[in-house]
Amino acid sequence: MFPIRDHNPSERTPYVTYALIAINVVIFASYWPLFDNEPALAAFFQTWGMQPQRVSSGAGLHSLVTSMFLHGGLMHLAGNMLFLWIFGDNLEDQMGHVGFALFYLAAGIGADLGQLLADPTSTAPVVGASGAIAGIMGGYLLLFPRARVDIILIFIIFFKIFTVPAWVMLGVWFALQLFNGVASLGADGVGVAYWAHAGGFVVGLALCLPIWLKRGGISYWQRTHGHPPHPETNYDSRLPLVRRRK
Repeated sequence: MFPIRDHNPSERTPYVTYALIAINVVIFASYWPLFDNEPALAAFFQTWGMQPQRVSSGAGLHSLVTSMFLHGGLMHLAGNMLFLWIFGDNLEDQMGHVGFALFYLAAGIGADLGQLLADPTSTAPVVGASGAIAGIMGGYLLLFPRARVDIILIFIIFFKIFTVPAWVMLGVWFALQLFNGVASLGADGVGVAYWAHAGGFVVGLALCLPIWLKRGGISYWQRTHGHPPHPETNYDSRLPLVRRRK
């Protein structure tokens, strides 16, 4: 189950979201040849990925930032960029370009710190934009809990598109990160950094609290009924996934 689009158009061109996608793709392409040399790739990730044990000792602090621009494979990159494309423009619309860029970096650093606190002795490097993007999802949940999101549910060879409220899709996603994070405690080897996802989500939600409170908090939800404060997009299945509102 994964999202393919939301029904929440943005009013401004999301330049930062586009730039983040481009930066991630360009950086991935720059070290793509290393995937044919496993020792060199491992050394690269050890240097630029966030290694909890090393950061806990006060070394490699640069990796709190560099790690969020690295990915462990093409599908890892594609999945993260899809989520950034769907949810990023709406947060940028609310925060402005500079505010959103700072928010993204703060959520990514917070995600790394969440993984570090959960497993401070791990030597496995953490890489990926998913922690920062989880922060975007946390903020999105707070501001647009009932925005409509189209998801594809795949069962073996069959699939179907469903439209669900954002709180359902994002709530289930967050619950899965917590469940898998608890299950992964004490496990050896390299896997998914679930606590980075959960940490980024919580940080993103917290960073969006001032915006939510400024708009009235609970009364803002009551005025909008949890939907975006502007007309939502209705898609024709024959049309491409265009989301901006003129």
